[in-house]
Amino acid sequence: MHRLKVSIALIVLSMLVTGCEKSSAPAATPKSESAPNAPARSVQIPAAQKQFLTIEAIGASQAVNVLALPGRVTFRPQAQSAVGATTAGRVVALLVRAGEVVKAGAPLLTIESADAAAARATLDQATTRLAVAENVYRRNVEMVEKGVGLEAERQEAEARLKEARTELERARQSAALIGAGQGSRVTVRAPSNGVVMSIRVGVGATVAPGGEALLELGDPSRLQVVAQVPESDLSRIAVGQEAEVELPALAARVAARVENFNPRVELESRRTQVYLALAQRIDGLRAGMLAQVALRVGAEAGITVPVSAVLIKDGKRRVVYVERPDGTFEAREVQTGRNQDGRVVILKGLTPGEKVVVRGALLLDTQAEQLL
Repeated sequence: MHRLKVSIALIVLSMLVTGCEKSSAPAATPKSESAPNAPARSVQIPAAQKQFLTIEAIGASQAVNVLALPGRVTFRPQAQSAVGATTAGRVVALLVRAGEVVKAGAPLLTIESADAAAARATLDQATTRLAVAENVYRRNVEMVEKGVGLEAERQEAEARLKEARTELERARQSAALIGAGQGSRVTVRAPSNGVVMSIRVGVGATVAPGGEALLELGDPSRLQVVAQVPESDLSRIAVGQEAEVELPALAARVAARVENFNPRVELESRRTQVYLALAQRIDGLRAGMLAQVALRVGAEAGITVPVSAVLIKDGKRRVVYVERPDGTFEAREVQTGRNQDGRVVILKGLTPGEKVVVRGALLLDTQAEQLL
């Protein structure tokens, strides 16, 4: 009985000790987390380091939006000619060289053609038949007037005369389509003034109408710039807009304006072509040269800062450091717009009059990281 009482007393004592320990244990402190709307942490650096910062007071400005586009120099459609064969045959002479300047009507090459010989022979025969038909008709008219001829014979002679004239006209057209020359030789001539851009045949080559072009001509005084525009920017472009074209190969810049659009968007690139007319002629400009087009697409009021003032955090956040009146610096998250001429538009996060670190912000960012 005594042992039982001792055991009960020990159990009660143990329970009392455990309860006291629980009541006296301090409450667990939750891990502190920065509130989403907590005030921005300020950064202070020694005066010796501040000399490495460049600070700029920002203000509202009229920012011109410029669309940078890749482009190239091309001939206008009316300034380029593809010269083909006018008759089937064989090239026997090339009369020009690539790069040579030619005038309209200048001989380019000579073709030996049996078809040309046949067409010219047909023209000669038609000319002779017409002369005979005219003589027969005149004789029948004179005989009818003298009363010794028959009206039926005169009418028949008139019908043959009409047929001869129609045949001659047909032969003339066929010979004209073949081109100038004599016998079986055909001289292919330049359809307009220009420069021989390329020669695609050689002496001895067999050619035929409707085949590939034999030569290409281009007028170097009639060039344009073609820019490639993403379909998402088409709504910002209109005919007549001004632009500036940079020609890296010539180290030159020239003013231009939008003339027209290609009505089709390329399926793969999702771009379309915009055609620009140059304001002046540039010496040495050639079709195929690369160009950089800066197209002015409007202006808007806003705040701009140098690109060096904006730091990219976590791959998506944009941060600038603003100097406070007490000399400390605050990391401010901002929303940015388009870049232009080394400056970026600030859409949200800054107000005119604030002082922003435009150079050396990385030094402040390093100090801020050490405070975390």
